[in-house]
Amino acid sequence: MSTSNIVWHQSRLTPEQRAAHLGQAGAVVWLTGLSGSGKSTIAMALEQQLVAAGRFAYVLDGDNLRHGLCADLGFSEEARRENIRRVGHVARLFADAGGLVVTAFISPHRAERDAVRALLPAGRFFEVHVATPIEVCESRDPKGLYKRARAGEIADFTGISSPYEAPLEPEVVLDTQALGIEAAAAHLAQRLTEAGLFTGPPRG
Repeated sequence: MSTSNIVWHQSRLTPEQRAAHLGQAGAVVWLTGLSGSGKSTIAMALEQQLVAAGRFAYVLDGDNLRHGLCADLGFSEEARRENIRRVGHVARLFADAGGLVVTAFISPHRAERDAVRALLPAGRFFEVHVATPIEVCESRDPKGLYKRARAGEIADFTGISSPYEAPLEPEVVLDTQALGIEAAAAHLAQRLTEAGLFTGPPRG
């Protein structure tokens, strides 16, 4: 389908006007790590802490989006890349609206994560490596996925039969063996504060 007749409709509101209204600048907090590393749990805790503080925040979780927006995608390399591409654009729209978007995706390839970063203004993408060792992730194995992957029942499983490219220069590295879930979320919230995202008191 040709896109020659499709144009981007610019909002009448500037990012500065949205920030003044909400008391915050929009941004994407992108949690990446192996299955079972704690990404989703930390993301949900961060969202809860931010909202409790009166901030506009929302989690985009990998499993949740595969119930709808990405329900047509499988788990081949091509499908997983498309999954991240779609999520990146949704996250950009949320951030453009002034929201603090917290994502929880394995997102094993640096190129895809860098492509999402490129969608956001400078200083509005926070790559967070949930650096839980694979042996710890495998010992947790809440969905039994590692066991199935070891048995050859799941192809292209990240960390077992498919590579994970750890971030080279993430904004934040979380050691879940040293930090509990709430402490990890609080650390992220503090980093957002230090980055100057909160431009005023919450609107309420």
